[in-house]
Amino acid sequence: MKYLKFMPLCLFSLFSLLGCKANEGEPLDIIPKPVSAKTFEGFFTLSSATPVLYNFDFEMGSLLIETLTNHLSDYYKIEGSAATYSAKQSKGSVFLKLNPDAKVHNEGYKLKVNKRGVVLEAKELSGLFYGVQSLIQMMPAESGAYESIEIPFAVVEDYPRFSWRGLHLDVCRHFMPKEFIFKYLDFMAMHKLNTFHFHLTEDQGWRIEIKKYPLLTEVGSKRKETIVGHGRSSKEYDGTPHGGFYTQEDIKEIVKYAAERHITVVPEIEMPGHALAALASYPHLGCTGGPYEVATKWGVFHDVMCAGKESTFEFLENVLAEVLELFPSEYIHIGGDECPKTKWKECPLCQQRIKDEGLKDEHELQSYFIQRMERYLNSKGRKLIGWDEILEGGLAPNAAVMSWRGEAGGIEAAKQKHNVVMSPGSHCYLDHYQADPKTEPLAIGGFTPLDKIYSYEPVPDSLSVEESAYIMGAQGNVWTEYMKTSDHVEYMVYPRAAALAEVVWSPKAERSYAEFLDRLRKLARRYEYYGLNYSRVEFMK
Repeated sequence: MKYLKFMPLCLFSLFSLLGCKANEGEPLDIIPKPVSAKTFEGFFTLSSATPVLYNFDFEMGSLLIETLTNHLSDYYKIEGSAATYSAKQSKGSVFLKLNPDAKVHNEGYKLKVNKRGVVLEAKELSGLFYGVQSLIQMMPAESGAYESIEIPFAVVEDYPRFSWRGLHLDVCRHFMPKEFIFKYLDFMAMHKLNTFHFHLTEDQGWRIEIKKYPLLTEVGSKRKETIVGHGRSSKEYDGTPHGGFYTQEDIKEIVKYAAERHITVVPEIEMPGHALAALASYPHLGCTGGPYEVATKWGVFHDVMCAGKESTFEFLENVLAEVLELFPSEYIHIGGDECPKTKWKECPLCQQRIKDEGLKDEHELQSYFIQRMERYLNSKGRKLIGWDEILEGGLAPNAAVMSWRGEAGGIEAAKQKHNVVMSPGSHCYLDHYQADPKTEPLAIGGFTPLDKIYSYEPVPDSLSVEESAYIMGAQGNVWTEYMKTSDHVEYMVYPRAAALAEVVWSPKAERSYAEFLDRLRKLARRYEYYGLNYSRVEFMK
């Protein structure tokens, strides 16, 4: 993985076998917990003489091979010969086997370790990639200089419970450099998370280059200052300009980097609310024509995109046309949340739109807005996903819902046979406090400790078996109003994202928080090696 190139080494350890099990039946220290893992007495010894073999085109799967070989050379200083192609396993080797006919689930794998060596088999490269992550966690947790390492004999059969295993990042409230996005993706891959929700536009900043509308980045990517302290009470500002955006070349790099790690990047372009940065850039998009200013504080603002002007929809379709060229994801997130109707009620053009379209009120006007954008996305072969407010006034025909205001929106959407991603603020918001606020950095509020996230169940009891099939998975959300630096983001995200990763990957019946913490303590040693600024709150108890 790329992050291995710039993360510092931890101190040499004499405890070479910490994290490995020699006794039959003892659990493996893998997060997320596999579907099935059986251990047996004994170890396979891996050294510089151990060949790493693969049976697929190297260019197609080079990253998963390098993930394994780089881990051996960097983490343990075992410099082996280069991985080589082989149609079959040889005795004493590590064999990465791509088999389209393998009897495994999508994204799943089978891993066998015995005296003959290691065989990792999957029908897809993603399965092999996830299997490599598990194999690495079966190795000693302590880094150092080793002549050899031992991997416990085991048979692992594994696959994810949900197809959408998401982690979100807001780069609008505080911009994060491209290099940090790479690191963010690396840790997602390490935890078998596969969907990166990239929140790119907001009131406080527009972060993606759109060539047809250069003012979006010339004006909209910058705010003159930022509120200091809590947004609900502070009246103090720092007087320091804040800005930044990703060029289209940056975006291409990020999407490619993610794809190599079997992560889909889902962009979010907010509409019709949370759009002050766009309005400041192109005032004609608003109901009043402005003037508007890129927001310097947090909250919900009454100035939103005008639903009565055709020019609004022309602008958004042109923006999305460029977005679609950059992001190959099936879903495009359009926000749709927290859109006050104040300006629409006062706007003659919005009221005329309501009359012309035979709409009941401004809530149905929002539904008209969302459905219009959905038709555009569908015409381009894509699907729309939005926050649960898109249910107001009637849900667009093919839209998926991301349920954040509790689970009610997700339940309603699933009952209407729409796909759903569960992301309730009660369990999935990683911008909340994770310990006593007196001991923690400033946060938006709330209290979402590690054990609460681990306890989350994405499929509500109120859904039938048929309705439950519409729950695609769950996602952790990371809003950065109070996270100025990448170190702070890491602190808020990990290890809570590890808990969520187990929720969306592992069988519900097999999960145990106490046992998860034991495995997490081993994983934390890897966090330290890789330079992750994780929270140690749970390790201090």
